[in-house]
Amino acid sequence: MRRVIPLVAALLLLFTFPAAQAPASPDPPEALMFGGLHRTYLLHVPAGLEHPNALVLNLHGGSQTGRKQAAETNYDAVADQYGWVVAYPDGIDLSWADGRGASTPDQRGVDDVGFLSTLIGRLTRQFGIPPGRVFVTGMSAGGFMATRLACARPDLVAAIVPVASTLGVDVHCNPSKPVSVLAIHGTADRVVPYTGGRMVGRGGASTVVAAQTMADRWLAFDRCPPAVLAPVAGGERLSTAGCADGTEVAFVTIDGWGHTWPTGPAAGFDASQASAQFFAAHGR
Repeated sequence: MRRVIPLVAALLLLFTFPAAQAPASPDPPEALMFGGLHRTYLLHVPAGLEHPNALVLNLHGGSQTGRKQAAETNYDAVADQYGWVVAYPDGIDLSWADGRGASTPDQRGVDDVGFLSTLIGRLTRQFGIPPGRVFVTGMSAGGFMATRLACARPDLVAAIVPVASTLGVDVHCNPSKPVSVLAIHGTADRVVPYTGGRMVGRGGASTVVAAQTMADRWLAFDRCPPAVLAPVAGGERLSTAGCADGTEVAFVTIDGWGHTWPTGPAAGFDASQASAQFFAAHGR
C-alpha cells in the first residue's frame, strides 16, 4: 500500500541509551542452557500474583542488557498493572542474531529464535500462561529480534511491538499465521534510518528496509483491509483492524524523535503504555 500523508514517529535504542528513568529491577537473574550456551534473563512476577494472564518478552538493544531494558522501559510497572509476567533476556555479546548479519551472534550462528522459543515454552509452563497470550516487544536490535521471532514462530507469539527497528533486507519473513503488530519509529532516528538503507550497530554495518516498508509487509502478511491515518500525540498512527484472524497492524511515527524508547513529555508518546494496551487487546 502507498501513503500520501507523511507519517509520525516513535523510536528506541540500539547501543547507547540515556540515563534510565526508573530504577533497575531488583529481581535476580535466571538462567537457561540452550545450544551449549549459558543464557540469562531477568524475570519479574508481580507480587502476590498467582495466575498471570500473559507473558511479555522485552528485548534490549545492542550493547545493552535485560536489566537496562527493564529500567529504560519501566516495564515491571506495566506487568504489575496488567497482571503479566515479563522477562528481559540477555543477548550474546550484548546483541541478537536478528538476521542482519552484523552482530557476533549472527556471525557465530547463535540460534536466538530457538533460545527465545525455548524460554517461552519454559515460562508458559511454569506460570500456566494461556495459549495465545505471549507478546514480544524490543528496542532497536531487540525490535529487530522481536520481528524475526514473529516471522519464524508466529505460532508462539500473538502480537509484537518493535520500537526503533525494521527488518534486515535479507531476512526471510513469511509467517505461517497472522500476528498483530504495532511498530513505533521516530523520523529523526540516526541509528536505524526511518527511510531504511545502511545502518551501523553493534558488530558493524547492515542494510535495513524503511519503517513504512516493514509496516506495508505486515499489512500484506496479515491480509489487512485499507489502513487509516490518524493523528496521535507526538505524531501519526496508520492502522487497520479486521485483518486475518482478528489481527491488527498499526504504525506510529513520531516526528523528530531519535533513537530512544519514547516516553514522557518530550516524546509526547509512551511506548510502554501503548505496547501494553496493544497487547491487552490482541491475544488469541
